[in-house]
Amino acid sequence: MSFTADRLLLFGATGDLTQRMLLPSLCALHDDKLIAPELTIIGTARSEYDDDTYQAFARVALEKYLPDFRKHAIDSFLPRLKYQVLDATQADHFTELADEIGEAKKGMAIFLSTAPSLFEPTIAGLTKAGLTGDKVRIGLEKPLGTSLETSREINDAVAAAFSEDRIFRIDHYLGKETVQNLLALRFANIMFEPLWNAAHIDHVQITIAETVGLESRVGYYDGAGALRDMVQNHMLQLLALVAMEPPTSYDATPIQDEKVKVLRALRVVAPAETVTGQYRKGAIDAQPVPGYDEELGKPSDTETFVAIKAHVDNWRWAGVPFYLRTGKRLPERKTEIVVNFRCIPHSIFAARGAKTQPNALVIGIQPEENIQLQLMAKEPGLDRDGIRLRPVPLNITMPDAFAGPKKRIAYERLLLDLIEGDQTLFVRRDEVEAQWGWIDQIRASWAEHDVKPKAYSAGNWGPSAAIALAERDGVTWHD
Repeated sequence: MSFTADRLLLFGATGDLTQRMLLPSLCALHDDKLIAPELTIIGTARSEYDDDTYQAFARVALEKYLPDFRKHAIDSFLPRLKYQVLDATQADHFTELADEIGEAKKGMAIFLSTAPSLFEPTIAGLTKAGLTGDKVRIGLEKPLGTSLETSREINDAVAAAFSEDRIFRIDHYLGKETVQNLLALRFANIMFEPLWNAAHIDHVQITIAETVGLESRVGYYDGAGALRDMVQNHMLQLLALVAMEPPTSYDATPIQDEKVKVLRALRVVAPAETVTGQYRKGAIDAQPVPGYDEELGKPSDTETFVAIKAHVDNWRWAGVPFYLRTGKRLPERKTEIVVNFRCIPHSIFAARGAKTQPNALVIGIQPEENIQLQLMAKEPGLDRDGIRLRPVPLNITMPDAFAGPKKRIAYERLLLDLIEGDQTLFVRRDEVEAQWGWIDQIRASWAEHDVKPKAYSAGNWGPSAAIALAERDGVTWHD
């Protein structure tokens, strides 16, 4: 059912995600008049606030995280906020929540960010309080389980109360401008699609590198690790967008259909095709940082780095490896996709001393949003001693190319789509389960072969085995 919600219910309304991302995003949408004046935002958490004290709490967060050019909107935004204390394990709290929400004339959207153990009681409480009707849709923030089995349990609990067209599974990477530009690059430009296959592409690299350590995520991260925290969702979604067939239209179902085909075509990963690591003390930006075990306060076998050689076993990508790597305490923060094309079949310049290099397409997602195409060009000169060729980058820096529109963070788009009911940038259940099935196979292989993470010093690009994973195929990571 299509509707634009006039109530937005935020679970975890005092958490870090809400302070850093959700409240600033909603205030930005309010500032640009993209949400209706009648939209009421109800926050809920265990903290003992009322409407006034929660608005004061929100003001502090907005003063800290909202861009300066938006801060004039804080005063007019805060009256939208209401608050209700809720303990998800107390059924009577949901009745009080329903009273606080009041009547949603058009409909309600729920943003649910909670521990996996609280999904079932939360859905049960919402159902009993009459907050799961046809004019209610729900957005689910990760983690959606820790395995295929637990993910199915969560999905079953949600599906008991909400139909699939009212379930919005969130992967915030899909809200990033450059991730969406990947679709525009592929399907709005005739020059790329004829080359986007195994005949012309040698390999693809996807890197998500972080300089931070555990920060405030100690309890969650040690139980998850890099594979479940980053590869299962963000990296596999990026891989699917790179590898998918052209959808019939830019709508939720066609795009999700093509992504799930890719995820189901992922080959079972051999033991020699993964590398795990855990950072030890070192230096980031010339500043000393502790090792993972020191930050955690105890020894652990949790991986903070993983590199994988993946394959998509279908006609388009037969024989093309996808190298994935992600980790914490790496030398720089960056997320990028590098599409490396094959060598030219014959160089007419070789007899004149010129060397060629394969073309590469570098898609930067964060911190800089840019697209760079590396082409071969001739160096200026009379060429008496031979022709010299070198790679020349053609850059499209997105902020420069589109200087007018405001830069938006991913959650602005995702929250607006949740309120309005557009599922295009959300993840369907069969996608999530295909991702978890592949991840579970890797974890089972690690357990069977007693794989333990290899140490690497903070400030390096992971353990040396990750370099070897690529180099034995003649591939160098794009650092």
